Amino acid sequence: MNSTWFRRYTTPAGNGPRLVCFPHAGGSATAYKALAHALPTDLDVVSVQYPGRQDRFGEAPFTDLERLVEAVSGELARALAADPGRPYALFGHSMGALVAYETARRLERAGLPAPRRLFVSGRGTPDNPSGAHYRYYGDADVLAEVRGLSGTDRTLLDNPEILEMVLPALRADYRAVGTYTWSGGGPLAVPVTALTGDRDPVVTVAEARAWREHTTGGFALEVFPGGHFYLDDQPERIAAAVTGGLLAPAAAP
Repeated sequence: MNSTWFRRYTTPAGNGPRLVCFPHAGGSATAYKALAHALPTDLDVVSVQYPGRQDRFGEAPFTDLERLVEAVSGELARALAADPGRPYALFGHSMGALVAYETARRLERAGLPAPRRLFVSGRGTPDNPSGAHYRYYGDADVLAEVRGLSGTDRTLLDNPEILEMVLPALRADYRAVGTYTWSGGGPLAVPVTALTGDRDPVVTVAEARAWREHTTGGFALEVFPGGHFYLDDQPERIAAAVTGGLLAPAAAP
């Protein structure tokens, strides 16, 4: 796996199925560190590191989701070719759910091995334009949104030095989500599991359930107590849901 784009937080890497995790807007690969440690050790859990954050701070973040997907899927395609036969799955939270979904579509169109399952968390379906207003957001709007979702320690956002470091990535990611437009097309053949918090102000349970229409390969809905960042407080429960979905037969109804 390209060490620029992918991070592992477990040593050694498991020899079982690989789970590729896509962070939320403004998030980094470390968002999945707790989940990686909660999952079975035979899984190979890797997290995507987008440009413009942490050790990639010097790189310009993508402001266009399609270009981000193109870059990530290219790197993932090379990883699949280097390790043929290993089953894998994709997990994305919030913005990461869109990136994971579009990555699965791009790999499918390229005729590459499909993921065993797609996990989409904290995000409505790609044809739901609920994030379109983000394209009009200024920095104050972005910060107000992030503070309201409680995904970042408020004291960090109140620190001018830290804010200067995280704001470019936040700004770019919100722009990418706000300008994203679903291109249409048929449903994936990949099984989908939608996960959400029961008090998420971004996506309702009904909106999460609508992912059923975007797959012909089986669907499951997992609802957890909590808001938009419900997964931060209960990695063991999320790990159990992911393990159950990932190890289920690929053709599960």
